[in-house]
Amino acid sequence: MSKTVLLTGGAGFIGSALVRYLINQTDTVVINVDKLTYAGSLHSLGGADASQRHHFYQYDIIDTEAMQALVDKHQPDYIMHLAAESHVDRSIDGPGEFIQTNIVGTYNLLQVALGYYQSLEGAKKDAFKFHHISTDEVYGSLGETGLFTETTRYKPNSPYSASKASSDHLVRAWNKTYKLPVVVSNCSNNYGPFQFPEKLVPLIIQKAVAGEPLPIYGKGDNIRDWLFVDDHVKALWTIATQGENGEVYNVGGHNEKTNIEVVTIMCAILDDITPRAGGKKYAEQIVYVADRPGHDRRYAIDASKIERELGWTPQETFETGIRKTVEWYLGNVEWVATVSGGYSGDRLGSK
Repeated sequence: MSKTVLLTGGAGFIGSALVRYLINQTDTVVINVDKLTYAGSLHSLGGADASQRHHFYQYDIIDTEAMQALVDKHQPDYIMHLAAESHVDRSIDGPGEFIQTNIVGTYNLLQVALGYYQSLEGAKKDAFKFHHISTDEVYGSLGETGLFTETTRYKPNSPYSASKASSDHLVRAWNKTYKLPVVVSNCSNNYGPFQFPEKLVPLIIQKAVAGEPLPIYGKGDNIRDWLFVDDHVKALWTIATQGENGEVYNVGGHNEKTNIEVVTIMCAILDDITPRAGGKKYAEQIVYVADRPGHDRRYAIDASKIERELGWTPQETFETGIRKTVEWYLGNVEWVATVSGGYSGDRLGSK
């Protein structure tokens, strides 16, 4: 018997990838809730919204009555909460929106989920879970060695990561205090098709082919663990369906790269796929700009728990995933133009 999932943020980058996976690879009924902010677009669903198993609602998770009505109507087996303001630079410019959506919005959903869970009976109640999708940025910055584990102390350094840390703590509290069944996942840097062009990978691709400077913060030596989005959404569904109540699972790609490495690799792929005139190299467009305020030095995920307990491992290496990503953006310039709206690629968060 097919399951029904209420999925918040399903028109965003990771959310839309999850919708496409659930519609195309499973028999799940998807109740897709998205506010459709600048970073959310139905164009990112890749046609999955044409399925009879997909039901879209343009609601804000701040609207408790709307969320309650959806839960009452569709009686989901799982709630997967991805809706969030997610760009660190934007959180520096305007933290208030992050507090409202990421903290207050999560609180509202928890209250709705709790009331719904308490109304359930039998097998449906036993199987219900609230899956909160978070980030490795809640852990702060690592030194030259070590990895984030599920027990790493929280030490957020940006308004964005602080808001996500707060929501993580709320989810834990509703599990411990009210016995709401929950699972939490913290992931590393996602990349792949359908990512809004403000993020590093799509931004560099767009600027490179336009012949513009490729801005690198500081010395380009900040390190991130990179996770292909299609790998991530398979992990999310595994956690939602198989994860143990109250547990946290870190999801990483086993791909630590400095920012300058990432950009250099993309430039080499572009040199191969769409070479510039006169033998010039895309890497010649790289420029170094003032660093982001509070820029975390290094993130790296220990994903051994999810592999050991749930059997998930990433399928893409960074080299295979990033080539697929570059090829996708080069072949989907209309999507980029459609979703970019008023975003011109200018720097944000330089206060």
